[in-house]
Amino acid sequence: MLRVGLTGSLGSGKSTAAKLFAAHGAQVLQSDAIGRELMEPGQAVYAKIVSHFGDKVLLPDGRLDRPALANLAFAEGRADELNAIVHPAVIARQRELIEDVARRNPSAVVMVESALIIEAAYGDGADWQQRFDRLILVTAPEDVKIARFVSRCIGDVTPSDQKIAEFEQEARRRLAHQMPDEQKMALCDYVLTNDGAVTELEWQVDQLWPILRIAAR
Repeated sequence: MLRVGLTGSLGSGKSTAAKLFAAHGAQVLQSDAIGRELMEPGQAVYAKIVSHFGDKVLLPDGRLDRPALANLAFAEGRADELNAIVHPAVIARQRELIEDVARRNPSAVVMVESALIIEAAYGDGADWQQRFDRLILVTAPEDVKIARFVSRCIGDVTPSDQKIAEFEQEARRRLAHQMPDEQKMALCDYVLTNDGAVTELEWQVDQLWPILRIAAR
């Protein structure tokens, strides 16, 4: 089995790359989805978040108010506190799921999609070099990343210029909490450039997939 980390900053297109790899047969685990599951009421992570930040991060129905958490993390500079609660649990769950895949398919390519593979290692002491056999970075220019983030935020509505500016500011705030691509490149085995059409990213994935399959055998 080959354990692959797929990383990239906000708006880089790593989720698109993950879907392309999944279409080839990769077993993709999404860190965001795992995190959302662990932050549901009744989970230990949920209880720790509420205990640490208080009821102000709760919705009336008892679930976590994700926009409020995002504001705490990025606008109020408390991302490290939140990550210290969430990341160790997410990493532990990733290990469990990877072990399960290994038991079922010893020659699988299991891929963990996460924006903070390297940053999380610095934050909670997890050694990503021990957790993964290969690391892939999806990269794009910062203005492209910001534009993609804004596009996701506005959806099908037509926002005001002020609202667009707020989304752009939020994107920059979040990117500031992530390691620059230039630094990540030196730590990654492969770099996929996603600054054009999806077909260009698809071609790169198509070229890399056979290499990963051979390494998994």
